[in-house]
Amino acid sequence: MTEITATTVLPARRQDVSFVTADGLTLVGELARPAVRPAVATLICLHPLPTHGGMMDSHVLRKASFRLPALADLAVFRFNTRGTRSDRGRSEGEFGGGQTERHDVAAAIGYCADLELPRLWLLGWSFGTELALRWGNDPDVEGAILLSPPLRRAEDADLDAWAQAGKPVLALVPEHDDYLQPAQARQRFRRVPQAEVIGVPGAKHLWVGERYVRIVLDEIVRRVNPAAWPLPTEWKDSP
Repeated sequence: MTEITATTVLPARRQDVSFVTADGLTLVGELARPAVRPAVATLICLHPLPTHGGMMDSHVLRKASFRLPALADLAVFRFNTRGTRSDRGRSEGEFGGGQTERHDVAAAIGYCADLELPRLWLLGWSFGTELALRWGNDPDVEGAILLSPPLRRAEDADLDAWAQAGKPVLALVPEHDDYLQPAQARQRFRRVPQAEVIGVPGAKHLWVGERYVRIVLDEIVRRVNPAAWPLPTEWKDSP
């Protein structure tokens, strides 16, 4: 058995992907699926603010793709929103301040739906939570998981729409978040009766530290595939 650490990459079927938005931009990304078994659900990852370094390789999203296909039978779809660059490449276009990215979210959902990937969940982090709340309430989406939601761009009307849809919403809020802390988050999310807000003691906005990454991934799996929860901390090596 090998301990799972910050640099562990577990087996998966990984493929580079590209897809086109309704306004004609080609976006780049990666799809990671379980190596052997079919996926039971899919995470569509929406990354933090690209003007502050956010991209598809932001560490929590990258670690989700490295671990969750093997540990929880989840497909993990990551991509760069318009104008964002990572090792995978640069998506066409320019940053749209969260407005024109509506086309990126719609295209990502449509791409996964066209592949007939199972049970689509949005996994947003920071800026990505704003995209999820504003533009991700799509008929093909089962629910949303929000990491460090600032609730700066998303408005009460967006929250009301999720409330009306009745879809599950899970918000993981760091105790020491720079923008929205647990007590404030619970107040804001009161508009969404089905929302579950979990404050994470000691955590900060960027979820730095393996301890906090494990908390995040565990909570994702608890919600999306509870049969695989709690996640193991070791991996059985191949013979």
